[in-house]
Amino acid sequence: MAEELNVGLLMQIAARAMEQRVLAALAASGFGDITVAQARVVAQVDRDGTRLTTLAERAQVTKQTAGFLVDQVERGGYVERVPDPSDRRARLVLLTARGRAAADFGNAVAAEVEREWAAHLGAADMRGLRAALTRLRALIEPEAAGG
Repeated sequence: MAEELNVGLLMQIAARAMEQRVLAALAASGFGDITVAQARVVAQVDRDGTRLTTLAERAQVTKQTAGFLVDQVERGGYVERVPDPSDRRARLVLLTARGRAAADFGNAVAAEVEREWAAHLGAADMRGLRAALTRLRALIEPEAAGG
């Protein structure tokens, strides 16, 4: 009998599958110059912009790595650095029109994947999965989950 995989690994497999689908669709739609690592950082940029230190924390990389990745996607036209209106000494990373278009497209693909998963699991199980993961996030990241 095969050994059961732990829940963390199962979640990672599902997340990686969605990430690969999104990146493949992005590449097929003219956004093929963004890597997995770059996409993981760009996905953390808030609509009103985000400081580099916050991006690094969210992406779980060093500030230097986040800076390197932001430099790359800035050259690709996905983000720009602008002064932070709350502290003119600080800078925010902000999505450009190209970055917003890529993010919106990627989010639409992710929603399509979720619909496929819901069709496979059934609506009730998908709702239960989302609810369980949301409760788990509240334990792991209480500040992000509003707790």
